[in-house]
Amino acid sequence: MRASSSVAAVLGLLAFGLAVPVTSAEATTQGPGCSSKWPGRDGYVRAWADPDCSGTLLGATQGGDYDWSDGIGAFTGSDWGQASSVMNSGTIGGKDVVAFYWNYGQSDVLGYTCLAPGEKYADNLTDNVFQRRNGTEFGPVDDNIGSHVWVAASACASNSWLT
Repeated sequence: MRASSSVAAVLGLLAFGLAVPVTSAEATTQGPGCSSKWPGRDGYVRAWADPDCSGTLLGATQGGDYDWSDGIGAFTGSDWGQASSVMNSGTIGGKDVVAFYWNYGQSDVLGYTCLAPGEKYADNLTDNVFQRRNGTEFGPVDDNIGSHVWVAASACASNSWLT
């Protein structure tokens, strides 16, 4: 009788252990991720082709880039429409927010989104959308960034922040 009670208890504990979700602390140890690539405040914006700051580093620059598909600047050629994670390691103060635009030319007509310096990075752009100048949503941010520029926080609407 005792053996079957012990077996039942062990099986119950195993079943419970399998049902317990992974904590966020455990999840962050599963891969290098954005936090491991954080360089400190070096004045750069960076973008990667894959979530969690992985895959190809598309570019890194201290300035803006008018067109991620041209041959000028840190983001060139096929970088347009490739970013799935971004990082703002800019210096604090003044124009310390990165505004990312759906279109080239840093135009918010079709849509933009902002990354605050305190946020540091957006490790998965699939859950973000661009905001139009009139406040309506416009398409997903993931794989759709075409340009960026440094702006003051006041240039970003309350619903335009990356998470």
